[in-house]
Order: sequence, then C-alpha cells, then structure tokens
Amino acid sequence: MKVLVVGGGGREHALCWKLAQSDRVTKIYCAPGNAGIALTRGRKCGTVECVDIGAENLDGLLRFARRERIDLTVVGPEAPLCAGLVDRWEVEGLAAFGPQQRGAELEGSKVFTKTLLRKNGIPTADFNSFRDAEKAIGYCLEHGGPLVVKADGLASGKGVVMAQTGEEAAAAVRTMLIDGAFGQAGTTVVIEETLRGEEASILALTDGRTIAVLPSAQDHKRAFDGDQGPNTGGMGAYSPAPVVTPEVEDRIVREILVPTLHALNREERPYKGVLYAGLMITEQGPKVLEYNVRFGDPECQCVLPRMTNDLVDVIEKIMQGKLDENGVDVSPDPAVCVVMASGGYPGSYKKGVPIHGLDLDGQLGLEGVTVFHSGTSRGSDGKLVTTGGRVFGITATGRDLSEALGRVYDAAPRIVFEGGFYRKDIAHRALNRGHS
Repeated sequence: MKVLVVGGGGREHALCWKLAQSDRVTKIYCAPGNAGIALTRGRKCGTVECVDIGAENLDGLLRFARRERIDLTVVGPEAPLCAGLVDRWEVEGLAAFGPQQRGAELEGSKVFTKTLLRKNGIPTADFNSFRDAEKAIGYCLEHGGPLVVKADGLASGKGVVMAQTGEEAAAAVRTMLIDGAFGQAGTTVVIEETLRGEEASILALTDGRTIAVLPSAQDHKRAFDGDQGPNTGGMGAYSPAPVVTPEVEDRIVREILVPTLHALNREERPYKGVLYAGLMITEQGPKVLEYNVRFGDPECQCVLPRMTNDLVDVIEKIMQGKLDENGVDVSPDPAVCVVMASGGYPGSYKKGVPIHGLDLDGQLGLEGVTVFHSGTSRGSDGKLVTTGGRVFGITATGRDLSEALGRVYDAAPRIVFEGGFYRKDIAHRALNRGHS
C-alpha cells in the first residue's frame, strides 16, 4: 500500500512514524514534510519521501496522488479538510482519511459548532455571535469579564482571546472585526462565558456510526512554566489525563460525542475520521470548549505511541463503515510530550538556527524516547536547522508517569540550539493529583 500524509509538522511526523510500523505499507510520501520526517524508516516501506507540495495545494496534491497511484491519503491539518480535500478525492475514486467538507465545518466555523451544540442540548459555554463591531463591543462592556472572544474561522490556533475584563474583550473585538487581524476568519466573532475547571482533550475515531475513544490527554497552551505567558499552539501534553476518570469519560461519550455524531447525521453531514473534543471538566461535568476534525498537536504525539493497533487497519475499517469490527487497543504505559520551541515563540523568532545533539536519524537513541520534528529542515551545508516556532516534540513512554517524565526531561537538554526553550512542568496537574 502506498500512503500520502498531508502536512509537515510534529503531528504528521507522528502519523508517518505510526504508519511506517505497518507491514502493509510499502511506501510513504509526506507533503511537504520536514527534515525529521525524511529520516523516518518503516518496516517494509524504507524511508519516508518528502515532496514539495503545500498542505493547502489541493490541485497539486491531487495530481500527485493520481500520478503515484496513492492507495490512502491521511490528512494531518484542518485547512485541507475544511477546503474539501476528502470530497475531491472521493470524486476521483481515491481514498482519503478525514471528514468531508460539510462535516469539517465543525472546526471551520465556531458559530456553526456552538449553534449545533446549543440546538441539541450538548453542554458548552453560553455564547453570542456578532458581525457588527459596535454591537459586539457594547455587549462586552455591558457584561464585563471574564469573557472569551473567538474568531469564527480558522486562525491557526491564534484566534482566541481570554479576556479578564469587558474592556479587554472589547479590544479583542476591535482587533478582529475592525482591524481585520484574522482576515476572513475574523469577520464574525463568538463571545462566550468563561468556564471554570480543568481542561482535557478526548480524541475519538468514528466511522459515522461507531465511536472508538482514544486515551485522554491534557495539552499545555501557555508558553512558560506555571501556565504563564501567551497562548501557543501547545507546549506539551501527556496521556492519560487523570481528570478524565472512567466516570467522566462515560459522560463525555454519552452526553457529548454520541449526541454530536447524531446531530451531524441529522443535518446530513456524514462524519468519518477523528472527532477531537477540547473539553473543560467543570463542577457540573464535562463541557465542550471546541471541536477539531483531526488529530491534535501535540496530543497526537503522546496518544499514537500508546495505540498498539496497526493504524492502517483501523483507518480502513473506518472508511468501510466497519469500525465495530476493529476496536482500538491501548498500552497502559503513560506518554509525555515536551515541545522544544524557538526563542520568541509564539511571537517572532529566528529561522535557520543550527541544531546540535541528534544522531544521523534525527533521534537521540534513548530507550522509550522518540523525537518528533515539527519545524526542521536542512541548511545549505546539509545540517539540521530550525524553520518553525515549535521545533521538536520530544515524547517518552514509561511504566508510570514518573518514568515517562524522567525520560523526557533527561532527553530534552541533549538537543541544543540558540534560543531553544521548553516547559519544565508538563503534567504538573497530574502530579498535583498524586499520580506518579
């Protein structure tokens, strides 16, 4: 089987790494990929081949898939799914893993999602949506903080502002609706109440009828230790998240995931792929913060290593509508991912900074540790350099959380580049709960 993975970050490296373990895969391409992905070797597929086609270049990707007779396309980021990649592949008789465009609107429009949740009684924060800046600003000043202001469309994880006061919320509205900071994605805003509790992520696989829940995870969005600093795309994650007890997970499935799938089906929005719920576990129970329609990053990097199935087999059953014939098997060993980022991230940062400490395979050669590359390339001298804000996701597994943390924090200082930094308190909430 020939597989094409779309995307070029740490999530896609994890997907290539997992797919390469399948005996059924004879060749993996990644578009556009990165330097670490190009070093990934499989059991029977050799080294992953990166091709210079952007993840949002659907025409180029489709031409490549036709020419190379790709058997399966696995989509990493949300933008190609929201742009209708799966729909176009199906018209061509090609197989692509992910929801069709109508289903992908679950991530593509926050107004759509919040309305769907409200209409179907699925627990989420109360909200209002606005296109008119004056009305939105008036609403913020009248209600006061804390409020959450969100751009309606895709904004690369940057279109959310946690405002402590009505004035801060009004300023966020001006940035989005008047200044146009997020372009078309910010022409409508959602303003919602702030939920209190502990966040968690649940990634589920579905064929539209059956749901297979993957291990829970908890992301760390703030740039610095102690959950300080600006929001980022994620500075690390761990799995499982103790806040998601068996009882809480049961409620998530019954009250959130199953009703969401039924609601999508009623609206004739068939959904196959990854259903990723970002949740707040409140005193009243779990509530939806957001939905994503693909694997999370960095959650993917600590969830996939715990999955013991052949990922190709699972994807095939999903696409056939037969997920009930192939459950998901999970290792009991916890996993931790620590993101190493460029100095200045999530603001401006240098690119092309030389990287030291990795072996010829882009790894560290340590037991239980895998280095997933997010933002690396080859410099003019052929050596590894940085190209992104998030450069690596260093992932470790262990018999318990303490062993996984020990491994990942032994590994992280061995990778060196100017300005590089990482959080040193990933999984602090689990440790505070007494889990080790």
